[in-house]
Amino acid sequence: MKVAVIGGGISGLSTAFYLKRGGAEVRVFEREKRVGGKMRTVYEESYTVETGPNGFLDGKPYTLNLVKALNLTEALYPSSDKARKRFIYAKGRLARLPEDPVSFILSSLLSPKGKLRLVGELFVPPKRGEEDETLAQFARRRLGEEALNRLLDPMVAGIFAGDPERMSLKAAFPAIYRLEKEYGGLIKGLIAKMKEAKKRGGKASGPAGPGGKLTSFKRGVSQLIEALEESLKGEIETGVNPQVEKRGKRWVVRTEKGEEEFDALVMATPSYAASEILKEVDRELSDLLSRIEYSPISVVALGFTKEGLGHDLDGFGFLVPKEEGREILGALWDSSVFPNRAPQGKALIRVMIGGARQPGLALKSPKELVRIAVKELIEIMKIRRAPEYIRVFRHERGIPHYTLGHAERVERIFKRGRELGNLYFCNNAYTGVGVNDCTKAAQETAEEILKNG
Repeated sequence: MKVAVIGGGISGLSTAFYLKRGGAEVRVFEREKRVGGKMRTVYEESYTVETGPNGFLDGKPYTLNLVKALNLTEALYPSSDKARKRFIYAKGRLARLPEDPVSFILSSLLSPKGKLRLVGELFVPPKRGEEDETLAQFARRRLGEEALNRLLDPMVAGIFAGDPERMSLKAAFPAIYRLEKEYGGLIKGLIAKMKEAKKRGGKASGPAGPGGKLTSFKRGVSQLIEALEESLKGEIETGVNPQVEKRGKRWVVRTEKGEEEFDALVMATPSYAASEILKEVDRELSDLLSRIEYSPISVVALGFTKEGLGHDLDGFGFLVPKEEGREILGALWDSSVFPNRAPQGKALIRVMIGGARQPGLALKSPKELVRIAVKELIEIMKIRRAPEYIRVFRHERGIPHYTLGHAERVERIFKRGRELGNLYFCNNAYTGVGVNDCTKAAQETAEEILKNG
């Protein structure tokens, strides 16, 4: 069986790896001169800087399975214990996110009224029917306005750079959606899951899905991309602009180097790129793909001398609720999470700007983005030193924004692919934006193709 994979990011490379391991003949086509997409590590001035995601949670098996299959286990680099300490900037100060019921009661994040409203979730009746709702609608109905503004809003900004007023609960947080459907509420569901886990001798995960320890690689996430690229040596074409057409039961991929026929086609590009490539193949499908929105986001990496910095960086970083009116979504204290990301005596902080909340900010000039990042760190963290290292990464269409009706759109896209015959979609635009979501989808896509082939 011969399969074309268009798109050389983590989704496309992982799909191609599993296909090849299953005995298929594979070709990967990537428009950029390098593979990896937004998963890239930059090595400059002894700093190790991620342009996008900085790792994955080991509580899910999907990326770990891929790492084992690549014989890359020894390169894994677990985060430090400091990564457990996460902060929210609320009411003008950094407050630690509670990790257990006792610390939640003592936390200043919510008022006594807000805490009571959150506990009152036990008595809120479940929503009837299957109609989709936004995360904000769900939160107001079950948890209250305060929990939405101070807990869920920054969480959504951190994961999706998204807007809870527009994001689909069912698509973005399916585990939360299922807790209400299956158990009648979040607290009831979590209690039931704790009991189930205790019977199995394990530990229950949080409401948003399995937790785990943030894990990366000793040389950053590029180490995973390099291992995948090496495993597919000779089967990747970079710097090409692929065009496709359906010829009978086969797919034809044309590039500047000629054309090839394939039994199956995997679109592993962002949905907007897939829409453009498939425009002449099927207008309805192209239109569906074009409706998936993306949030622009810029990442400003700043390196500092630790001495006299003004903050101990004892934690993972912080997120900022919309109601605080700041110009950043939050900041990651990278060298605290992964100590080898900065030289001895130095600190690396990455600041996130823009998202669906303030899309215009993400598109400002690099100079202006640095000005915003430094100003906000001075005011929020009381930073007293100027950065000695500066790097800006702008992603005009950074993270897919799973808006209301997303799950239904994706179902129609996948169905149309089946109707056209042997057309598959595997990218973070569809069923999850995290690294684990991508590697899971890649394995499942490859298994489906091999089974159908």
